[in-house]
This record gives sequence, C-alpha cells and structure tokens, in this order.
Amino acid sequence: MKLDKLSLDGNKKSLEVNDKIFTDKINKRLISEILYKNIANFKGRKAKTKQKNEITGSTSKIYAQKGTGNARHASRKAPIFVGGGVAHGPKGENSYKFRKLNKKEKKLGLSSIISEKNNLKDLLLFSDFIKEINKTKEMYSLLKKYEATNSILILDKTSNDNIGKSLKNIPNVKVCDISNLALYDLVKYKKIIFTETSIKELEKKYLW
Repeated sequence: MKLDKLSLDGNKKSLEVNDKIFTDKINKRLISEILYKNIANFKGRKAKTKQKNEITGSTSKIYAQKGTGNARHASRKAPIFVGGGVAHGPKGENSYKFRKLNKKEKKLGLSSIISEKNNLKDLLLFSDFIKEINKTKEMYSLLKKYEATNSILILDKTSNDNIGKSLKNIPNVKVCDISNLALYDLVKYKKIIFTETSIKELEKKYLW
C-alpha cells in the first residue's frame, strides 16, 4: 500500500509501505493483553512485611512445653504475637512475576496497533527533517496544523538531531526511535508520526 508523505514545504508525495504492518488484521484481544502486561510491569510492587524468619530476637521457647496449663508455643516471632512475623503478607517486588512479551506477540501487536491507527487516520508520515528546527513554537505550530498535539514521534537519527530539542517542552508529545519503541506508547498517544527513514527501519526490524 501507499502512504501520503508530508513535507515542511507543503508538498505531498507517497511512499510504498508493507501491507503486513500497515493493513494487518486488528487483534483487539492481543492489544488488550499487551496493555495488561505493560501496566502490570510498571506498577510499584514495594509493599513488604517481615516473615517469621526475618524478625530479630530470641528463638527460645517463651515457656516450658508442658506443665504451665497454657497452649504450646515456640518463640515470640510467631504471627499470633504482637511484634511477630506476618503470615501471608506481601513479600516485596521480587515475589511478583515480570510479564514479558515474546517476539511473536510484539510483532503481531505492533502491526495490529499501527493498522488500527492507520484506519483511524491517526498515522502521519513526514519526509526526513533535514532542516534544523530549534524553536518550540515553530514545531508546535507544525503539530497543531496536522492535529498532532498529542502524539508520539518515531524519528530517525538525523531527524532527531534536527528537531529533537524543539520537542522537549511540548506536553503530550514523546520522541523515540525504533530501538526504544514501546507498544504501550503507541496506544497511549492519539497520533503516531514516522519519518521516511524511520518507517524503513521499522519494516527492516519487524518484517517477517
């Protein structure tokens, strides 16, 4: 298929892209699973209570096993005593499983998300930014022109060097390259913006 390629001078051309990434079947269930795994991994898992073996103190019996008329007890580290360990409490971040995406999930998820954005007209393609833009105001005006003030820009190295600084202070805008691309961000931001080189890098990395 062909995508419209925009440029700063207002000219519009087209670029041939691979159908497997941009017109793939949209798998809503897979996208939901990817979001679940990403959100679960980002959650703070720091709650922790001390287990019986982590309590500092004597391990000796609090009284004799027999002859006192009381129930049998070991040390005061037991969960039933004040100051003792906590039974079945949270054990900290090490006890939580990290949910990892396998390569197939990532590839299929990427094509599903990008295809859906393409269907919704929320995917933009620009020519590489070979001209340096230093002013935030100028870059914001460009994004506003294409209704892309809430977007993720996936840039090639040259484009990032030329416009990266002007994008830093714009809210609801994120800049990344293909190597740091997170599927969660593709869903989080309304529009996805590629450059001609970055879209070729994407096809080279994820084409199967």
